[in-house]
Amino acid sequence: MTTWAPLHLTAPVASHVFGGRAIAERLGREGLPEGRVAETWEVSDVEGMASVVAAGPWAGTSLHYLTLEHPDELVGRGWRGDAFPVLTKYIDAAGMLPVHLHADDATAQRLEGTATGKTEAWHVLEAAPGATALCGTRPGVDADRLRAALLAGDFDAVMRRLPVRAGETIYVPGGTLHSFGPDTLVYEIEQTSDVVQHAMPWRMEDGSAVPRGEQEANVDLLLAEWDPAPRPEFRPGLAVDVEDGVTRTVLTAGPYFALERWRAAGTARLGVETATVLSNVGAPVRLRTPGHEEVLGRATTVLLPAALGWVEIDGPADVLAGYLPDLERDVRAPLLAAGYGADVIAGLGAGLEG
Repeated sequence: MTTWAPLHLTAPVASHVFGGRAIAERLGREGLPEGRVAETWEVSDVEGMASVVAAGPWAGTSLHYLTLEHPDELVGRGWRGDAFPVLTKYIDAAGMLPVHLHADDATAQRLEGTATGKTEAWHVLEAAPGATALCGTRPGVDADRLRAALLAGDFDAVMRRLPVRAGETIYVPGGTLHSFGPDTLVYEIEQTSDVVQHAMPWRMEDGSAVPRGEQEANVDLLLAEWDPAPRPEFRPGLAVDVEDGVTRTVLTAGPYFALERWRAAGTARLGVETATVLSNVGAPVRLRTPGHEEVLGRATTVLLPAALGWVEIDGPADVLAGYLPDLERDVRAPLLAAGYGADVIAGLGAGLEG
């Protein structure tokens, strides 16, 4: 019989040109390479950027292998699939991200040859005063107008510019044109996919120029995957007092993932009924699971297998918990019981309408 414990995974690093040093210097993450760190892929089953168990009995085992061989114990709730379903990242947008989009499921299957697209959500950890994001296109913008504006770099003519504030979260459906930065630090949760189309005259890997003809072809591919409908908004999340000194804030939720922020002065107990990505955005905290105890450092992540059933966190604690929700049972019903209106709950993401 396998004994399960929190899984510490390798976190591949992307050194894209928009990155800086905030994940190390402001969040306190240790062990990062020198130079630009744009993204740390905390839990990833994306080919080429895949996580491997770093310590313990499963050391050296890929997340992909565990997902396929132990789906009930790792992911839970009878889930079956070809890859671990959630991807999480810290993203340091010291500079502006490229204006880009990710296909939704149907479009990815049709045009990208992949099973899933990429719906995502950004939880803002830090943002400079006056920071903004581009997310969604303005009403009435058609493909011709969008193409001309993207090639001219005139993003504000066709895209919505939104204020960005620390503590807020935005749910970004697949097909939504978007960008954020500079001076913005976010935690991102999303479908496991790396499909992307972007509009920029430079490459995000190193800033080198994209020839005009190639840029035009890229924009045409982007337009084929663009959804003009979504106009998401940043929201503060919905907080529920679990007990004295323990608050659960539901930041976002939809069919693919939910993300919560738990703050505790004392001890908080979280149910773990499905794979849960637990990322520490505060001071080091002590975790307890059945038969196991450890300290989780700053800006560090563990993957909690569904087989654990629960985790206790000793405060003072400030952690993010991402998981695969039963939307009615885990999100909508508890928030209705806490007194939130149906329309407010529905604004957290998708699939929460009454």
